[in-house]
Amino acid sequence: MAGAADAGGPAAGPDLRVTRIVPPPARGALLLLLLVLPGPALARTCPEHFAGGTLPALSNPRLSADTALLCYQAFAVLYSGLSRTPLYAVEHLTAARVEAARRVDRVDAFHEEEQLPEAARSELSDYAGSGWDRGHMAPSGDMPTPSAQAESFSLANIVPQNPDDNRRLWAGIESSVRALAIERGDLFVVTGPLFEGASVQSLRGRVLIPTRLFKAVYDANRGEAGVYLARNAAGDAWEAISLEQLAAIGGIVAFPDLPDSVRRRVMALPEPRRDEYAGGPRSRREPGFLDWLAAELRRAARRAWRDFLRSLF
Repeated sequence: MAGAADAGGPAAGPDLRVTRIVPPPARGALLLLLLVLPGPALARTCPEHFAGGTLPALSNPRLSADTALLCYQAFAVLYSGLSRTPLYAVEHLTAARVEAARRVDRVDAFHEEEQLPEAARSELSDYAGSGWDRGHMAPSGDMPTPSAQAESFSLANIVPQNPDDNRRLWAGIESSVRALAIERGDLFVVTGPLFEGASVQSLRGRVLIPTRLFKAVYDANRGEAGVYLARNAAGDAWEAISLEQLAAIGGIVAFPDLPDSVRRRVMALPEPRRDEYAGGPRSRREPGFLDWLAAELRRAARRAWRDFLRSLF
């Protein structure tokens, strides 16, 4: 965290770039290209986070109908105004970045993403008292600076996650991917939720709860990739699948530029590990009444300030 000024307040600043994404009609069973529409109120994309500078592609028109690409210092997310969650988060992990992240103390400062329209954004009150954790898609433990870590606590980077899964198995997967980045030196990672079945659950009828989570890993130097896949539930069960299987299961082509030979093979992914760096209940706190109250006070203060400014002009 950058300091006291960042704690409990919105972390989005001049580094945040937002681009509306509007998908054209599908071209094939699995691939839906994403068209970036420029406009005076929209910022540029952030190709530095993506393998080959290419965004993942979606084939689910229901979820991709109302999306926005949000670019942060160390990651990017494709946010859905329908699910009120990210559809994916993208990172370029290097050994140097992971080593830097290990020197940054975690400071929880979950906040609503004010760059999004109010009707589309999730709120702290959605999670308060729900029994679900606020699960990062781009992990706070991957962030190389306090300001980048602060950005990772935006609710635009968060999904409802089973507490046991968030604090044990998924934390171990995140830790193993960081260790792999140190070993390999350079990885591209795409993380996201899957919403499966005819009746997906939601928080307060607003924020969709994922049925499963995935983390796709691509080593460009070795030309190999694989995907961690786990249920959003308690337990230690997970499986390694290919990028092609992820596209078939979840309708997301994580790395569209890769040849079929890479997309069909599954690289040897390290087992999820449990260690101090993986995190635990101390650092992955469930939201509560005080979070909701703080958010309401900040919102009231912002409204009062806007009303005061309007009264002057």
